[in-house]
Amino acid sequence: MFPIRLEQVRYEPAGRVVLAGIDLTLDGEGITVLLGPNGAGKTVLMRLVAGLEAPDAGTIAWGSAASPSDSVAMVFQSPMLIRASVAANVELGLQPLGLTRNERNRRIATVLERVGLAHRRADSGRLLSGGEIQRLALARAWATHPRLLLLDEPTANLDPTATEQVERIVREIRTEGTKVFLSTHNLAQATRIADDIVFIAGGRIGEHAPAARFFARPQSDEARLFIQAELPWRIAFPD
Repeated sequence: MFPIRLEQVRYEPAGRVVLAGIDLTLDGEGITVLLGPNGAGKTVLMRLVAGLEAPDAGTIAWGSAASPSDSVAMVFQSPMLIRASVAANVELGLQPLGLTRNERNRRIATVLERVGLAHRRADSGRLLSGGEIQRLALARAWATHPRLLLLDEPTANLDPTATEQVERIVREIRTEGTKVFLSTHNLAQATRIADDIVFIAGGRIGEHAPAARFFARPQSDEARLFIQAELPWRIAFPD
């Protein structure tokens, strides 16, 4: 399904321009972090890449295919859980895959252990803390062995400890060959986990660069101002 290519993609619900001609290529390796101000179109772009929305103009190709494969998972900022146990919530994501009962049980046990929720497997998902809910959502996605994992602001409402736990899980998922495409407003987080940065502003891609280069020497005025406003104590650009 890689590379994923977006060419002149526009998204204009009811005539309102959200994406104004996106050109973007995503390869199948590493963690790509999507940055941009509120209203820049980050969530819409992620939903298009996931195949959950269709563009109003332009094309999206997943490798040689015109639609994504089944090996795509997306975790939203506020995950939806069913009124059932933690284990049942993970199993929900496995049901479309046609796995045997033994294989489903094996995957559930493995991912719950790896996200630190094995001891909560029989508890209702509705009893979890915010950080635990996000880890459960990651476990549900991870259990499907996705080739592409999209994460929309996965730590937006979490404290530093819960954020660190989520970041650890994301790194682990990446080491198993899953491409991660993650949006965040947390620039410190982006400096910690990103291999490359996609910066979007005004419905257009302003930059796509390796993370170290983006933060050291952003090429657009919009990106420079965005970084300076968020990390004034860390970023000093050369003249």
